[in-house]
Amino acid sequence: MTTDAPATPHAPSPTARLALIGERSPNVTAHTRIPLLLDALATQDHLVLDAYWIPTADAEEPGAVRGFDAVWVVPGSPYRSEAGALAAIRTAREDGVPFLGTCGGFQHTLLEYARNVCGLTGVAHAENDPDADDLLIAPLACSLVGHEGTVTITPGSLAESVLGADRTVERYHCSYGPGAHLDTLRAHGLRFTGQDEDGRVRMAELPGHPFFLATLFQPELSGDGSRPHPVVRALARAAVRHAMVPA
Repeated sequence: MTTDAPATPHAPSPTARLALIGERSPNVTAHTRIPLLLDALATQDHLVLDAYWIPTADAEEPGAVRGFDAVWVVPGSPYRSEAGALAAIRTAREDGVPFLGTCGGFQHTLLEYARNVCGLTGVAHAENDPDADDLLIAPLACSLVGHEGTVTITPGSLAESVLGADRTVERYHCSYGPGAHLDTLRAHGLRFTGQDEDGRVRMAELPGHPFFLATLFQPELSGDGSRPHPVVRALARAAVRHAMVPA
């Protein structure tokens, strides 16, 4: 008679350091949801993230987000420092650090890419500079504050692999979105992989990067915060993978 050998326990995943870029406020629902999501990731998925809130003014400092395993530019714009938000995005993009930008983070992701990759140094965000001549991010014809809508996902994209579906219904809380120069961003490598019912861009990603995803919708607002949205879970997994790579 033989007996089975005892199961070998799985080695615990390392704790990953997460930089949350934005001005933390109890009045921003996404900000109050994020701690709940981090707790759920730890208990349900055994993905432990040690999160640090970094105000955008502090993110202007050189190396502010270096040493982190992931960067998340969270909702809550207008940010106090546009430059700080853009600096955090650029560092994550150039250094291969897993990155997520949601709502205002999505808008500033496009702005950073346009200025620093595409050479469109004069483009602006209307929320920060309403009188600018060249608005990359402009007021939406219809505000999406409190809106829920279907997003169609591009086959073969990171977005599809994360969501596991070709469409999803998501919640928004914004009044600004991308307008001009999208073809230029595409030509320089940024991929738009989520569109609303009218074909307007709602997701972007960067092929070749370990994990670089931005959404105009807010995955933080999905459900009641007890079950992390697939986009948030995917960021956590990417962060833990990054933490496992020797420095």
